[in-house]
Formats: sequence, structure tokens, C-alpha cells
Amino acid sequence: MTSSNTQLTTILTGVSGDIGRAYLKAFVRAGRNVVATDIAPANEPGEQAVKEANESGPGRAVFVTADVTSAEDCERVISVATEEFAGADALVNNAAIYHGLGPKRSILELTEADWDKVLKVNVTGTWQMMCAAVPLLKESGRGRIVNIASVVTRNGATGFAHYVASKAAVEGLTRSAAKEFGVDKITVNSVSPGLVDDAGSRAVNTDDYMQKVAATRAIPRAMQPEDLVSAVTWLTSEESGFVTGQTIIVDGGGIFS
Repeated sequence: MTSSNTQLTTILTGVSGDIGRAYLKAFVRAGRNVVATDIAPANEPGEQAVKEANESGPGRAVFVTADVTSAEDCERVISVATEEFAGADALVNNAAIYHGLGPKRSILELTEADWDKVLKVNVTGTWQMMCAAVPLLKESGRGRIVNIASVVTRNGATGFAHYVASKAAVEGLTRSAAKEFGVDKITVNSVSPGLVDDAGSRAVNTDDYMQKVAATRAIPRAMQPEDLVSAVTWLTSEESGFVTGQTIIVDGGGIFS
């Protein structure tokens, strides 16, 4: 990001995990204000992430406990952005269920409750947050929406069909939103990470699996949360203003698309 973004404000969901923390720190260090949200109660990981980011400045972040599956909570996040920073110009939809998926199970073993829980957070939550944020983004005159998808939409993933389906839906939603909101000077793109070596991934994958995935990449190493930062921050910047409806894959060359 450039220094021209100094007074801009990003709404960032899902800040408690390692990846959300990396985005949050990058925005604050670049001088952006951030309304950081997570379902975790205040004084737990989300609020701690905001405290750490604010220590690095020069931007400022505030934490809001919010459930993206609640339209009321999404609207409350927008109210905080308005009250604290007089609006927002960017939304990064990072909140999702992944490390909470539990043991890998086949499609036939998934329950309706399993399916509904993942789709509600990963897809409905993304949609509701966009609906709440678009009026503010429109007012900014240069809105940016970045939705986080996944490379699993390209090659599938055994045992996580509901997660794969949810991220494919996020990509489709991104393209439709790009078509609808372009007239309002709002760009909508998605970033598809590969398997990131963080606490969330290690909660559902073995060390052996993590190593095998890393070895298949053109850049054969483990992927870190920080590897995603540049793509996400660029898509919220002034420089990306004529890029919309796209999905950027960041996985060290494991998938070419």
C-alpha cells in the first residue's frame, strides 16, 4: 500500500487467527484505520490482536465482537466504523470456519448440521457483511471488497467437501458482486490461499500432510500467513482500482490457474 492510504479505513473480519492477525498488523503499519471483528469475546484473542497491532502504528484499530452470521451484528460493525472513523473504504471478509471443522470425513459422513454450520459462516456471513458495508463503501467513492476463498476450489480436498463448497460459493459471490457494484466504483475480488502453516491448519492436518503439500509447490516451502498480506493489501489499494471480479491464488505455485 502507498502513503496515500493514510486516512483510509478497512473493516476486517476474523482477526483472532494467525492469518487475520497478519492482515491487521499490515493495515495498521501502513497507516490504515481498522475496524477488527471476531466472534471471540473482547479480552480474548481478537482484542489482543488489536492491542498488538496498535503498538506498531501509525494506523489505529478498534475491536468489535461480532458474529457475521447475524445481520444485526454486521450492521453494528458498520455503526462502529461510522462512529470511530466516519466511514470505511474497504472490507476484507476473512471470517470462516476451518480449524473448527474437526476430523476429516467423507461426503457421505457429513451431517446436515455440519453442512449448514460451515455454509452459514463462510458464505452467508460473507454475503451479509457485504450487504451491510456496501453503503459505506459507495460513499467513499472508491470501495474495495476482498473475500477470502481457497485453492481447494481448484483441486478439491478429501474430507472437507462442505468447506470446499463454501469457498467455491465465495468465488461465485465475488464475481456477481463485482458485476453489480462496479457502477458504484466498488471493486470486488477474492484471494485464494494455499495451505498455510498456522495453528488453524495444524489443528486439522498432520505434520506429514503439511510437509507433502509444501513439497508440491514451485517454491517448495511451508506457506506463512505473511505470504498473503501483499495480495490482500494491494486489492484494497488505489492501485488496484481497475481490477475486479478476479481471484488471486497465493500458494507458491502449487496450483496454476
